[in-house]
Amino acid sequence: MELVMSNIKKSFDEVKVLKHAQIHVRPSEVHALMGENGAGKSTLMKILTGVYTKDEGEIRINGEVAQIHSIKDSEKSKIAFIHQELNVLNEMSIVDNMFLGREITNRWGFVDKKKMEKLATEKLQMLGLEVNPSISIKSISVGKRQLVEIAKALLLDAELIIMDEPTAALTEKEIRLLFQVIRQLKSQGKSFIYISHRMEEIFEICDAITVMRDGTFIGEKKKADTSFDEIVKMMVGYDLSERFPRLEREPGEVLLETKDLTLEGRFENVSFQVRAGEILGFSGLMGAGRTDVMHAIFGSCPAAKGKIYIRGKEEKINSPKTAKSLGIGFITEDRKNEGIILNFSVSENLMLSALKDFTTSNFISDKKRLSEMEKYKKKLNIKMASPNSKIANLSGGNQQKVVIAKWLHTNPSILILDEPTRGVDIGAKKEIYEIINDLKAAGVAIILVSSELPEVLGMCDRIAVMREKRLVKIFERDEANQENIMDFATRG
Repeated sequence: MELVMSNIKKSFDEVKVLKHAQIHVRPSEVHALMGENGAGKSTLMKILTGVYTKDEGEIRINGEVAQIHSIKDSEKSKIAFIHQELNVLNEMSIVDNMFLGREITNRWGFVDKKKMEKLATEKLQMLGLEVNPSISIKSISVGKRQLVEIAKALLLDAELIIMDEPTAALTEKEIRLLFQVIRQLKSQGKSFIYISHRMEEIFEICDAITVMRDGTFIGEKKKADTSFDEIVKMMVGYDLSERFPRLEREPGEVLLETKDLTLEGRFENVSFQVRAGEILGFSGLMGAGRTDVMHAIFGSCPAAKGKIYIRGKEEKINSPKTAKSLGIGFITEDRKNEGIILNFSVSENLMLSALKDFTTSNFISDKKRLSEMEKYKKKLNIKMASPNSKIANLSGGNQQKVVIAKWLHTNPSILILDEPTRGVDIGAKKEIYEIINDLKAAGVAIILVSSELPEVLGMCDRIAVMREKRLVKIFERDEANQENIMDFATRG
């Protein structure tokens, strides 16, 4: 499919969200759509898929003007959208999810389950997915659910597939399989719009890149004719001289040590140290046990065996309350479910880690709440309308900064950061790295868990690698590279 969207404009009340947006996707092309959060990418895609109606502009599909005013219009135009938050009903079967709202009926008007299962199996097998379509979709991995969504798009005979952050929750093995499927479908004439903040992926799987900023088309580049630095500059409007601004600092005393931490089925015999002013990275495939170890240290899922030492003293950490009292902060990987309350305001979220600090005579002090939020707004460059704005209305990067502010308020000496830049745009990532450096300079012991190897290599002083629930290697910075980290992560 060839898609041309030109001079697209969209306003909500007085706010101009899209001022001059465009994209040109050619047949059999994987086309990246990039820009910081708030650049207008989602709005442009919602116009293409009929969720919103454009105010001005033109959409052409294979040279013909297309009128898209609803999701059904986009489906008729053979466009499918695979969202970051997969649209699946976990209690239903794979086949029922694939045909939801489009069930096939026999001549008597009853659902033809056999025909649906036969078609579902054919589409799944096209993608190399050998599963029984009658099983519950919740029984398969997130990566396989992603392939089910692609199979659903094939059922619609989609010629253009939009993928929004498709690898955010996938293991490395699942990412390889997804890319294989994309290349296979591309060879069959399918086109893709690929939205991701992961620069390495963009340069691996995409043919061309369109960049947006502030609702405006900035430019299009062929992958072969551009570079990371040029794309980043187009996205943020200025040159990010260092992608990973690592701070050199001599580490101090050991603030946290674990010895043989074990929780059956989660992790075994995990031993390491992290010092004041040091960033210890944790790498490994998803499911290796990294996050479970962090929850054990924080007391939200305590270890059954092993010891934890804080400044050389053994401590029993059986709850987050105890961990916090010992100076431990934990920014979890699941921001929306564990880090913030979406219906609360920005300043209300700030209070969550230390409610007593914001009370006077057992009543919450609005003055304290608002003044503290104003302090962190300036300190962390948090972009929001006001401290009373709902946090749900902030971009991912700004939500993450509020989570960081929440823990900075507790003045931690040990801070665990689990996937701190997941779903965050490149400009906000740089700002978060600067915040991490400030904490390092202040002598905070930092554990950085990340699935992005360039991030771990770029920011960390030492790197611990986990494989199959065990810590198999700790690399010094000068001996670590992507190849040997992945070697230990996959083979141990």
